[in-house]
Amino acid sequence: MPASQNLRKQEARASRRRSIDRWFGRIGFLVTLGTLGVLAILLLNLAASGLTRIDWQFLLSFPSRRPAEAGILSAWVGTILLMMVTASVAVPLGVAAGIYLEEYAPKNKWTDFVEINISNLAGVPSILYGLMALGLFVYQFRFGQSILAGGLALACLVLPIVIVATREALRTIPASIREAAFALGATRWQAVWHHLLPYSTGGIATGVILAMSRAIGESAPLITIGALTFIAFLPPAPILAHAPFISFDWLFSPFTALPIQMFNWVSRPGEEFQSNAAAAGLFLMLITLSMNGAAILLRRHAQRNIKW
Repeated sequence: MPASQNLRKQEARASRRRSIDRWFGRIGFLVTLGTLGVLAILLLNLAASGLTRIDWQFLLSFPSRRPAEAGILSAWVGTILLMMVTASVAVPLGVAAGIYLEEYAPKNKWTDFVEINISNLAGVPSILYGLMALGLFVYQFRFGQSILAGGLALACLVLPIVIVATREALRTIPASIREAAFALGATRWQAVWHHLLPYSTGGIATGVILAMSRAIGESAPLITIGALTFIAFLPPAPILAHAPFISFDWLFSPFTALPIQMFNWVSRPGEEFQSNAAAAGLFLMLITLSMNGAAILLRRHAQRNIKW
């Protein structure tokens, strides 16, 4: 009799657990559906307002006081140059810091303090990074209101994200990989370079692209350092047709970006400017979604090529 009662109790607990699992799955499905629905509504709203404005004239024209002639050429060129500076600074520093903290740094109170602060920095409001960049890069280092100052501000903003993504990607690698490399006589750096980095490439690349996706839509740091809201010229070309063939004058050029251009148009009266802002927002949203899609594809490709 006690055995049968115990069996019935176990079956009742198992039934409750299965019921909880089913309800959790349903709730998760509804939350996912609601999130996708909000995103779809946003895209449809932007498309209804600005899709007709996206053409070659809109993409290849400078901003103008006449909404029908206005374009986003200087905005998307400035955005691309900003992302070049941001990626050039944030990616190598973030990956190197993540590797050091995960594979080399001793586990003590100091490293625990550093790890906690890095995690906290990932949630700091972006306006604070703009204030820091204004005081440090614009006034102290005298970079001015330039692409270099804006790119460094965004690099500081996304650097904690890259560090955290690198560490999480390295943590997913089994300890047996490290132990096998050490057993064969490999140094710690050889184990990292030949084994850990190739296996964690998918996770690191995903974190980097997601960090760039956040940086590309930030406007508060750029407004704080003094990015222009109206600019009718392009920065100097980074590649020249004559020696020395490479120029860095564009780093110190004034700039604007897509979020700044959208802010300028939204603040103006008139439905035509609102349509231009919606078109620029749709273009920026498509770029962001493309970067996120590339992150997913890259992660899947890297996972298929991994052989444990």
